[in-house]
Amino acid sequence: MSASNENGSRSGQRAGVFDVRQVIAALFVLYGLVCTLMGLFGTSSQEIDQAAGININLWSGIGMLIFAGSFILWGWLRPIVVPTDSENES
Repeated sequence: MSASNENGSRSGQRAGVFDVRQVIAALFVLYGLVCTLMGLFGTSSQEIDQAAGININLWSGIGMLIFAGSFILWGWLRPIVVPTDSENES
């Protein structure tokens, strides 16, 4: 159950950087950038031929970046609100 004030809005502090969704998103951004850059600049035509003609590094990197974006958006639209000490006492 979420804490709310008289206006019906949630009160307290946002979890911010300590939200696990932001940590997961940061890791997926990092790995997604590495895979995307490897797909763009580090993949030879022989490696693409071995992967049935698909640049798997590029597509998996783009997928990871989209996934990370969805986590960032989720954290921004539905932030975790940590109740303050004064709310816990009532």
